[in-house]
Order: sequence, then structure tokens, then C-alpha cells
Amino acid sequence: MKKKPLLIVALMAIMLFSLGQTVMAFSDVSKDPNADKINALQEKGILSGYAGGEFKPNGTLTYASAVSMIVKGLDLNIDHVRFIRMPLASDNHPNLEDDAWYSQAFVIADFYGLDIPKDVKAGDKITKEQYAHHLFKAMMTKGDYAFIEIFMLLNDEADVDAKYMDSIQKLLISKIASLDKKNNFYPKKAITRGEAAGWLYDAIKFVKEQTPIEPEPELPAYDLKLNVEAVNADVNKVTVTGQMPNPGYGLRIASISFEGDKAVLNVEAVQPDPDKMYPQVITEVKVSTFVDAKLKPVLAESMSSSSSTGSPDASVSSEE
Repeated sequence: MKKKPLLIVALMAIMLFSLGQTVMAFSDVSKDPNADKINALQEKGILSGYAGGEFKPNGTLTYASAVSMIVKGLDLNIDHVRFIRMPLASDNHPNLEDDAWYSQAFVIADFYGLDIPKDVKAGDKITKEQYAHHLFKAMMTKGDYAFIEIFMLLNDEADVDAKYMDSIQKLLISKIASLDKKNNFYPKKAITRGEAAGWLYDAIKFVKEQTPIEPEPELPAYDLKLNVEAVNADVNKVTVTGQMPNPGYGLRIASISFEGDKAVLNVEAVQPDPDKMYPQVITEVKVSTFVDAKLKPVLAESMSSSSSTGSPDASVSSEE
């Protein structure tokens, strides 16, 4: 009977020792420049290592590990979404498995538009430019952030894939990524596990500390209409009329594009003066431009809902 308490004590000691092992720092990162960041991410359960407690910070990172790190680190999930059929990793990436440890991370990455290559394989090594792009895309799911309007000069700019340049620039500007002493980024080089962890740590810190830009208000006008009046045989006057919440608003034609025999007017709201008070009364506002009678004017993104009066064959030739 006396052996039973001793057995319980022994079991408790083993459990406590095992629990302690799970929160111990990686055994091989102490000399890595990102050691503190790696250990911090491990404590949060974002990073995991190899058997024996190693992280292998100088090892190359696979696409599967990279996507999993980014999704977990930026806390991306689809718990709030109801699907008719749950998406699979192989829906967009035929080379991936649907029941692997990484599968859900790719599903989430695709849902949030992280721009993962269609032909990716789980074991592919991810380059610095690819990791930068997917990390930046993940950051932008948290909001639209302001960045200094400056272009960071890269000595190896010619090696950068153009579609990744903006993401790289934003990470350099925000000091999440950096260049070497010769201003090289080495975009095609496989990123190391340690450097990827360092970028991820700083990206998480960035979105926590920075306040996203307030989105521009959508055009509050409704019941937009086009009215066309002939000026002469070649030119017509097109007037866009809409209803606004108060008389402080206005309308402007921001741009005109051409699609076949149509001239598409992109109309934007002119916001009220923030230092003035306006009565909340529905107000009719309008803006006009001159058009070429050979083309038909239509409103951007509202061709089917907008109505038109006057000459039906009028179209835009130039702005007012």
C-alpha cells in the first residue's frame, strides 16, 4: 500500500518534466541573430522544431512550413465561414495532399488571397522573394497600412520577379526585411528558417502596432442617371445626375475608358468639407462632360442599373 503514493509522485514528476520540455527553448538557436524572435514565436506555439529540440535556423524552409508559419502567425482562419463544400488544398494546387499536416494552411492561404503558386509542392524550397510576397499579402488582410513613398534601391533588382517587387519594397520600408551591405536582396535564394522566423515576428509586431488607414467611403450617390444633349453633329454633352445624403457632396468624372463602342464613365463622390455643417437632406447633384456622338456613354460598374435619357448613341470623347 505504501508503494502507491510513491508511484503517484513518480508519475507526477514525469508529467511535469514532459510539460517543461515542451516550453524549453530550441537547443540550436542561441547564436542565431533571430534567436529571441524564434524563441518568442515558439512560446506562442507558432513555430515547431525537429525531434531533439532543434529548430535548424540555417536550414532551408519548405513551402509547406512557410505557409503554415504565416497562416498561424498572422492568425488567419476560416472559422467564421460556412461552406457548402469545405474547400480542399488540391482544389487550387493539384500537387498537394488533402489530408496532410499542411493542407488546411493552404486552404486558408487561398481563401485570403496569399497568391500561392498553383503548381506548388509541399517540399519545394521557398525563395526570399516568394516568402516576402506571401507574408506581405497576409499582413494586408489585417488592413490597409500607410507606407513611406520611397523606392528602395536593390543592387540585384534585375533578379527580382516584377510581381513580387511591391511586396519586397514594403517589407524593406517597414524594416521587416533588409538588404546586405552591398544592397543585395538575393530574391532567388532559398530563405533560411531563422530569417523567415525573424521576418514573421516583425510582421506580427507591425500589424499589432500600426493603425490601418480608414477606407475611403464608397460613393453614397444612388439613382445615377445619364442625360445626353447634342451640341453639334459630332459632340454631345453628357450629364451625370445622382442623389446625395446632403448638399455638401458633389460628383466628379474621375476617368473615362473605352470598351468597344462604349465610353465608360468612372464617377466618384466629392466629399463634404469636414469643417462645415450640412443639413441631412437628400440633394440632387450633377457633373457634365463632352462626348463623341460615335460612342455610347455608360457608367462604370453600373451599366445595367443606370438609366440614360437623350440621344442613345452618344459617347465620351474628352473630359470637361
